[in-house]
Parts: sequence; structure tokens; C-alpha cells
Amino acid sequence: MEMRRKDRQMPEDFAWSVVDRCEYAFLAMVAEEGGPYCVPLTIARVGNTVYFHGAMAGRKAQCLRAGPRVCLTCVGDTQIQQEAYSTLYESAVAFGTAAEVTEEGEKTEALRQLCLRHTPENMTGFAQALAADLGHTAVWKVTVEEITGKAKRR
Repeated sequence: MEMRRKDRQMPEDFAWSVVDRCEYAFLAMVAEEGGPYCVPLTIARVGNTVYFHGAMAGRKAQCLRAGPRVCLTCVGDTQIQQEAYSTLYESAVAFGTAAEVTEEGEKTEALRQLCLRHTPENMTGFAQALAADLGHTAVWKVTVEEITGKAKRR
């Protein structure tokens, strides 16, 4: 589907920069009975793959295993424009397929990338945390097949 507000459409590299800078993202998927289910999560990107982690069981894991097609939405900088009753913003929306990461090397590297992005000042404790948590932490990757960026800057 084409973007309605073409004047706000941004190039693909802009969309990836929003993915790389957002504090957290929203992952939308199909729930058990066919309805929507969306969760916030922290992410890290390597190429066109976006990684996140979570519990080995639970609603998110169940939904992803049953239907791996997902939509990932990232919001970058925002600023309320009270006098204009509007908001300046930047966003990226990515569509892709989620898969659980089971190979230990990729799983470890994905967790390293997540920690480097979100807790870089605490990497000295990474090996110890990994040893304690790797066996009961699920890691997922979304292979992005389509991404769009959008911004309102004035």
C-alpha cells in the first residue's frame, strides 16, 4: 500500500536511521484468535535484520510461532507543537518475518548487540549475565522485507 502523505515520505536510509536511534519499538502480530497483538520492545539492528529478546514462553512467543509475519514500528524524535495543535515527528514502519534464533553463536551475538546499543557502559558484566540467562532467554530476529520512513519537520 502506498503512503498517503507523499510529502512526508522519507528515503529508506532515513527509515533505517530511525530504527537505529529509537529508544524502543512496537511489534505488531496476529494474536491467537486472529485479532491484533502489539508489544513494545528494545531492538538492535544488524543489516536488514532486527533482533529482540524475551521469555521462552508467553503470548508473544506463542503468537510469533503461530504466525511469523510482523510489523515493526519505530518512533524517532518528536516535538509537540502546541500552538499548531500538531506534532513534529519521525517514524519508520518495517514489515518482515520473525524467526526464533536457536543457534548459540547468533543468539549470543544478538544479545551482545542489544546490550551494546542499550547498556554500552555496562558491557563488563555481559559475559556473566549471558552465562546466567542464555538458557532461558529467547532471541528473535525479524528479516525486514519492506521499510518506509516518514517525518513531519515543520
